[in-house]
Amino acid sequence: MRSLTLSQIATLLNLPAPGDGNRPVSGISTLAEASERELSFLGSEKYLDDFATTKAAAVLVQKRVKLPADHKKLVLFVDDADLAVAKLLEHFAPPVPRPPLGRDHSAFIAPGASISEGARIGPNVFVGDDSRIGKNVVLHAGVYVGCDVTIGDDCELFPGVVIRERITLGSRVIIHAGSILGTDGFGYRWDGKQHVKIPQIGTVIVGDDVEIGSCVCIDRAKFSATRIGRGTKIDNLVQIGHNVVVGPHCIIVGQAGLAGSVTLGSGVVLGGQSAIRDHVRIGDQSAVAACSGVAEDVDPKTIVSGLPALPHRQSLREQAALRRLPDLVVQVRKLQEQLDELRKTK
Repeated sequence: MRSLTLSQIATLLNLPAPGDGNRPVSGISTLAEASERELSFLGSEKYLDDFATTKAAAVLVQKRVKLPADHKKLVLFVDDADLAVAKLLEHFAPPVPRPPLGRDHSAFIAPGASISEGARIGPNVFVGDDSRIGKNVVLHAGVYVGCDVTIGDDCELFPGVVIRERITLGSRVIIHAGSILGTDGFGYRWDGKQHVKIPQIGTVIVGDDVEIGSCVCIDRAKFSATRIGRGTKIDNLVQIGHNVVVGPHCIIVGQAGLAGSVTLGSGVVLGGQSAIRDHVRIGDQSAVAACSGVAEDVDPKTIVSGLPALPHRQSLREQAALRRLPDLVVQVRKLQEQLDELRKTK
């Protein structure tokens, strides 16, 4: 792991040179766990107790956080502690093991496939006919690329990724281990005796700078394309059905499920385990809370939650009312008993 001095860290973050600038820093850790050779960070006053006892060499502190006047820690004030940490982690992170330049002897590259310069093709990779692999692409061990697939420049596919036939990936796409793109969409029709499979003849198109976590399934379209917009980030264990259109710069958190023909606008956030019904449209910059079920369209810049999902404030009011329901039941029973007694006296 690379070591940096405090002065080098300040330079990377465009900050004034700190005192003790030659002090070496070997990594980043939490306030509670940081050693005297590590950097830590503070983005909320919630963690001031940990700040008071940390052994960190220095602490990145978000400017809005009010520190005790008598603290004696070496601090570097930043606009956004999380972004500052993200920038530094690029320098401290150990390199990801990658196959060497060229093609491993155990890989199979079909005669009709084309591999651009700088590609790294790992063990037991399969690349089908008429597929085009861009510059500096990394295909880790066991990646399967079907026929007539296009993979743009600077992409990285980790072990066990499957890209079925006729799929297109833009540039700088990262797909983590075990994900599958291009499985048939889940389409069947009851003919009176059995479920008849509807052929799924479309494709999947993934934009530039998309990152897809592990064990994600993105189904091909029935016709036309399932589309993932540029800059979108998808967590592990997400299901995206056929003909879904995901706009640019969306965030889809783990175990979310999107049924067929869902449309997400730009900058939409889907919380973990949220479910979106088929053909629903979610407007730009909206958010769906975790464990919510969306059955109707959502307007732009709206937060929804609950099952079924409602505007968040309304959902909170209903949840609060439900918590009072047991007491209300008791009150109603008492009122019913009083009413019965009055009827008996008449």
